[in-house]
Amino acid sequence: MFDIFTKSSYQALQSGKNYFAFAHKTVSSQIKNLIYPSLQPNISPLSQKLLTQLQDNMNQLLARDWEDSQAGVYPQNLLFDNSWEDFFCYYPLICLDLPNIWERIKNRRYQEFSQEISTDNYPSYYVQNFHYQTDGYLSELSANLYDLQVEILFGGSTDAMRRRILCPLKSQLTAFDHIPQEQLRVIDIACGTGRTLKLIRAALPDVSLFGIDLSPAYLRKANELLSQIPGELPQLVQENVEELPYRDNYFHGTTCIFLFHELPAAVRQTVIEECFRVTKPGGIFIICDSIQVNDVPEMELVVKNFSETFHEPYYKHYITDNLVERLEKAGFEQIETQVHFVSKYKYWIAHKPSY
Repeated sequence: MFDIFTKSSYQALQSGKNYFAFAHKTVSSQIKNLIYPSLQPNISPLSQKLLTQLQDNMNQLLARDWEDSQAGVYPQNLLFDNSWEDFFCYYPLICLDLPNIWERIKNRRYQEFSQEISTDNYPSYYVQNFHYQTDGYLSELSANLYDLQVEILFGGSTDAMRRRILCPLKSQLTAFDHIPQEQLRVIDIACGTGRTLKLIRAALPDVSLFGIDLSPAYLRKANELLSQIPGELPQLVQENVEELPYRDNYFHGTTCIFLFHELPAAVRQTVIEECFRVTKPGGIFIICDSIQVNDVPEMELVVKNFSETFHEPYYKHYITDNLVERLEKAGFEQIETQVHFVSKYKYWIAHKPSY
């Protein structure tokens, strides 16, 4: 009876987030169209059949999320890890920032940053207002709003999608059972605000966690988040992931969430090769990112609409890029791909040979 109540509570929470995200997008879109009628994106409307399929896909995702918690892949309480304090604090700021985003879209200012923000020493591809967000990834405001923004964007499913990496990660780390857990090292590449690291910590309470990101603001947010965990000592580094500051064969597990669609093609290959270099033989590398154009033919319209709706300058190439080929070129093998839900969620699970 308790499990039935808990499952119903989880489903209610997810439904609430989904409905709220839909209401926010509907109302904000109506206001934008009223104030800026010329800003309507050139996208094709989704059919009712496709909308129904998207909802079915989300339901399947949530069912899988529940099943993994019951199987012990991660604690059940992780399903309810949502900070309402952050929601009430930051949601008004998201609303207040919308006119800035609309002005940026109207005037095609895609590389606009506040005067106090230095964009020196960052690669040119990074100095973008991805999703038109204010200050790109380089301000405290951006770091504070990011997690809530992506939750709204993907109907409250973002953490459920991040949790899809935990089962293969835990499974592959059993190859190192002869090593004490505290000596296992896992790194999250482009760790952002630290949400993925927090989820990994819940599933793997004893391993040593590392994170690397280009944004000092997002790393400060990650440090704040991870420091809330008793006894946690975040090992976070600000650095370009094209040159990982770690020795060869250092990590037993390497993860990368939502990065590759924001990289130019050549940089994607460089980052994959760096991840191969720092992953131990017998270790695992897991990528989670956007679905690609040929994965689910009926979703092609959704994928194409995404590139028209948001400022993602490298997305059109990404959705046709062969990441399996890139992983094999770097030296990975036994590469498995999985597709979950919609527009941001495909997984590549690659193994480094044991030699």
